[in-house]
Amino acid sequence: MATSSDNHYLAGLDLNDRRVVVIGAGTVAQRRLPRLISTGAAVEVIAPQATPAVEALADSGEITWSPREYLDGDLDGAWYAVAATASDEVNAAVVAEAERRRVFCVRADHGAGGSAVTPAVAEHDGLLFGVLSGGKPRRSAGVRDALLEAVQSGVIDEHTEPHAPGVALIGGGPGAPDLITVRGRRLLAKADVVITDHLAPRELLEELGPDVEVIDASKIPYGRAASQAVINETLIESVRAGKFVARLKGGDPFVFGRGFEELLACDEAGVPVTIVPGVTSAFSAPAMAEVPVTHRGVAHEAVVVSGHVAPDDERSLVDWEALARLRGTLVLLMAVKRIDAFAETLIKHGRPADTPVAVVQEATTGTQRNLRTTLARVAQDIQDQDIKPPAVIVIGPVAGLKD
Repeated sequence: MATSSDNHYLAGLDLNDRRVVVIGAGTVAQRRLPRLISTGAAVEVIAPQATPAVEALADSGEITWSPREYLDGDLDGAWYAVAATASDEVNAAVVAEAERRRVFCVRADHGAGGSAVTPAVAEHDGLLFGVLSGGKPRRSAGVRDALLEAVQSGVIDEHTEPHAPGVALIGGGPGAPDLITVRGRRLLAKADVVITDHLAPRELLEELGPDVEVIDASKIPYGRAASQAVINETLIESVRAGKFVARLKGGDPFVFGRGFEELLACDEAGVPVTIVPGVTSAFSAPAMAEVPVTHRGVAHEAVVVSGHVAPDDERSLVDWEALARLRGTLVLLMAVKRIDAFAETLIKHGRPADTPVAVVQEATTGTQRNLRTTLARVAQDIQDQDIKPPAVIVIGPVAGLKD
């Protein structure tokens, strides 16, 4: 039987509608199956038992599962095979049959023992690339990850055609530049124009090319603010000028980010929009302070409320009396300035004064500050410790689980 070499020939196999046989249905096979399925291959798994995930793939019809032991002859008609059992003997037998039938076979437990090896693979915007390192899978994975990050961030120029004119509403996450989504970072790298807010990760702007126009549309809390109408107009005019525009926001565009207002304006003007959700500070900021917004047996609800207007303001749409009756978690955004009114109202309508409160300022950044207090003391403690926006305020028993 031929032995595998470290000098592999890297090729792309068209497995669409071709029979692929996977012997074994444990966690190793579970990792291999999704990419095989994505090729359109007719995948058959042979194993007496399977993990719940593999069973689910069979139940959904994405694979065929034969719940039995491997038998010589199972590779008849196969184009590709994977030996992924926990038995050295079975894996060796699968490789031997594959060799006789001239079917390329990956041996998952001993790469050099098969006639093929699986590269470390990644996909990006229609680009598929794989890395082999002569039997050193950790090295392959490390290089693969570095390449993927470089392509996604725009460090590596793909030399692709310019992106079609349009708008991408991108949630930049809570502040740290590495908490933007992969799709968000990819589209940001393609932008001709970037319209950014004060709360968007500013470090990402350093990665943009010198020809990218950056427009500051900052809505600094309680300071100067760019008119929403002007922002909408700028988005539309830039696209009509043939530009691809990235509208970069902090958090998630649709969580008190006015993203839907911009979507409606673009829709009315016939401008195409791509929505890229982001990690909202409402949940990520508490997490960074080791505060879960829900916890089994403690909180069965988590309510996110905007604090941009006071409880007695005629513009308020919040039922503060109902909120005060809840026993779960209340997350306040944009509430630092009016926290005294919010706390007073909640206590007045029944929320206990000793309810734990956590305040997280500038979460995920190097200047993050955490404050633990109670509902009765939160306003005074925020003032005494000079807590400034942006900050997230968490009210409820979850804030007292870990002091």
